[in-house]
Amino acid sequence: MRACFRKLTFFVCMAAGLVSGCGGARTTRSNSVETGGSVERGKGTVVAYRCGECHTIPGIRGAKGVFGPPLNSLARRTYIGGNFPNTPDTLVHWVMSPQSMKPKTAMPALGLSEPQARDVAAYLDTLK
Repeated sequence: MRACFRKLTFFVCMAAGLVSGCGGARTTRSNSVETGGSVERGKGTVVAYRCGECHTIPGIRGAKGVFGPPLNSLARRTYIGGNFPNTPDTLVHWVMSPQSMKPKTAMPALGLSEPQARDVAAYLDTLK
């Protein structure tokens, strides 16, 4: 009975360790370097394009939208748009042209230039 309890405890601890490691957290990315954009310009673009009407965005006054997903902790997410790896280049592409990646997404193409998208991605990467 005691050996059975030890085995069960061991497997429960192993399972907890495995599950806790599945968060996909990123701590080594440097937003401006990785995206080639500017965090400050990105924040300004997020405000100018009124992204907070659809998304809740920490650090943006009045950004309490509920139509799109909240963007808090975006930098720590493993995927964006439901099934695309959260890498700097993918995030830039998603911000520029979400419907080219996922045709039925509700995220509209905002007409951002590549430099603007790089800036927005740099800002979003600060949301840890």
